[in-house]
Amino acid sequence: MTKSVTKLLHGRIMTNALKRKPTTRAGVMVTGGGYQGKTETICEIAATFEDSWLELHQHLNPDAVAGARDLHIPVAYVQTPVTAKPKSTCKAILNFYGAPLNPRIDLPDLIHQVATSLHDHGTKALILDDITRLRLHRADDQDTLDLIRAFMSMHVTLILVGVDIPGSGLLREGRHDPRTRQVIFPPSRHAKAHSLESTQTERRFDLVELDRFRYDTPAQMTAWINHLTGIEGQLRLLKASPGMLTDGHMPEYLLERTNGVVGLLERLAEDGCQEAIDSGTECLTEALLDGIAIAVDNAPGRDPSAGEIPDVPGGSAKKPAGSSEHKRPRNTVFDDHGPAAATGT
Repeated sequence: MTKSVTKLLHGRIMTNALKRKPTTRAGVMVTGGGYQGKTETICEIAATFEDSWLELHQHLNPDAVAGARDLHIPVAYVQTPVTAKPKSTCKAILNFYGAPLNPRIDLPDLIHQVATSLHDHGTKALILDDITRLRLHRADDQDTLDLIRAFMSMHVTLILVGVDIPGSGLLREGRHDPRTRQVIFPPSRHAKAHSLESTQTERRFDLVELDRFRYDTPAQMTAWINHLTGIEGQLRLLKASPGMLTDGHMPEYLLERTNGVVGLLERLAEDGCQEAIDSGTECLTEALLDGIAIAVDNAPGRDPSAGEIPDVPGGSAKKPAGSSEHKRPRNTVFDDHGPAAATGT
């Protein structure tokens, strides 16, 4: 899954960065379920581009203004606010750069300040994570999405990352072009209003999905076992043996516990290793992992209503053998109910 995302995203960012024409840069939307490694994958791809871009220009901003000392930042990462509005979105971008904010500044000036920061820092790619926090039944969220599309006029590659983008309603104004396999949006009214649009071309996005692991075909089974092999090679348990996660029924067991979601697998492996160390087992087994519950309900920085918290198969850890579903109630015959009960009042 990551190969297709890497090929598309790295190629798009590099191609757009090398353009000199004043045309709208095509963007990329990355969708998938919660805890499937979207953010980590996108950031690694963007970091690879950033290293290549800095090395290509000897770590100097080729578009820097003479005498300026702005930090060269080829890639900017911003998390969409939970209750996003055009102003709060602009401020989130400016906070990434550490730009001074005037609390009384109006929206046109904020948009101009965002455009200036992107240009002055030589930013070529702008990543907006958790974009599906936008709820398009709210007017503020509709304005925010329209403003985000206006950022494509600022000569940056816009990368939108979110959970189930096709089902979120973000594409309702777009149309799918079967020839280019891109989603095409009308021009943004914010760009026209604030003179940021250099062309009248429509905005284009490629939609790519980072899916979970599956176990239906030989190729999918091989990919899952290869991933487990990579995890197994990084574990430092004293009694770990080759094939600890890949032999026997263990691959199927781990798939059942995590539904093939890499974030849940990582959480189960981490908690399992901690238990193996504390108990002295020093090895991951099905019996040990049966007692580990994957708890992600209270994950900080995630919005459950936006689908950022996935469903955990099984819900909780299995009960030890021999335990009953309902505990026997406590005997209350000898309880002291206080002086009022003794006097009958």
